[in-house]
Amino acid sequence: MTQLQQQGKAAKTAGYDLSTCGTEKKNAALEAIAQALESRCTEILAANETDLANAKANGMRPAMLDRLALDAGRIAGMVDGVRQVTALPDPIGKVDKMETRPNGLIIGRRRVPLGVVAIIYEARPNVTVDAAALCLKSGNACILRGGKEAFATNQALANIMRDALVSAGLPADCIALVQDTSRETANELMHLDGYVDVLIPRGGAGLIRTVAKESSVPVIRTGEGVCHVYVDSEADLDMAANILYNAKCSRPSVCNAAECVLIHRKIAAEFLEKAVPMLDRHKVELRCDTDALAILGQRGVPAADSDWDAEYDDYILAVRIVDSPEEAIRFINAHGTGHSESIVTRNYFQAQRFLDAVDAAAVYVNASTRFTDGGEFGLGAEIGISTQKMHARGPMGLEELTSCKYVIYGEGQVR
Repeated sequence: MTQLQQQGKAAKTAGYDLSTCGTEKKNAALEAIAQALESRCTEILAANETDLANAKANGMRPAMLDRLALDAGRIAGMVDGVRQVTALPDPIGKVDKMETRPNGLIIGRRRVPLGVVAIIYEARPNVTVDAAALCLKSGNACILRGGKEAFATNQALANIMRDALVSAGLPADCIALVQDTSRETANELMHLDGYVDVLIPRGGAGLIRTVAKESSVPVIRTGEGVCHVYVDSEADLDMAANILYNAKCSRPSVCNAAECVLIHRKIAAEFLEKAVPMLDRHKVELRCDTDALAILGQRGVPAADSDWDAEYDDYILAVRIVDSPEEAIRFINAHGTGHSESIVTRNYFQAQRFLDAVDAAAVYVNASTRFTDGGEFGLGAEIGISTQKMHARGPMGLEELTSCKYVIYGEGQVR
């Protein structure tokens, strides 16, 4: 039996205990995790410094270094996220419906854990804590496979959380970290059918597509984020410039960052005059269609066909001029990844049309795409942003980590 199979078997066994341990014990374990992360903050930061030094030596881009980096404030954010999850209602055992059939059978549908949830993700140490906390509260054991760039940090976080579980009377193997970050181990995890009930990839488009294509374990696709901001002819242009700046520049390496701006031809020149100086603060590269390039001149560069489908994760923005809201909607539905899309407009009817017609997990009117986040949506944290349409869509919180079972009460009925 391989090491990963051993981890899978241990997680399966731990998951049985976790699934029936009750809300009070799960909440006590989560509070123990929160306190341990606080008290061992120095240990986490030291491990993160090791990862950052290695990443810099290997030439990691600044935007990706930002994804990897932790400080006291970000660790405090992790702790706060754990405590928010603790405070949320426990979905396990909740009965969605109960009805009596003509034959007297009482049939109900009850929320239950998925079982063992595996997560494959890249250089985002906060995912280690968010995923573990959400899985724990929803009664699922988890197997975490982070990227090699964050291994020291993830190892420290996992060890701290496993120690906390034991102190709270739960098996340490409710949380497992894959110790080998090679491609071979990722492939093995994708085929751990006997132990893993669902696999969730979080990261770039390449990772997600590979997992979805290769895995024999059921997959929930998350995170591919080619997000658009459409600036309508009736937009408040100052508002639109501020929204675009936030959506692109506040944290360009995350999946809810804007990658493309669509601008109505009537206000294109005026809008770009307001927006470009803001984008200049971060030297955002503008990859433009012919019409946008005619306005921007040397400030832009010609876009290639591939730019309309690119998830840059960097200070790069595709810029395209459109003639109507309908053209913008068609373009988004053709090139978006079903993540988050935004319209900026003062026209109520155009806003409603955009909400109705755009095919995405989150559709905004007059707001930044950066709000597509479990914490911002009141879920405490998230296991990922699902871009598929079956079972879960959008930020995945506790309820999305559950399945159901039917419970039937009878008095001797036979068929």
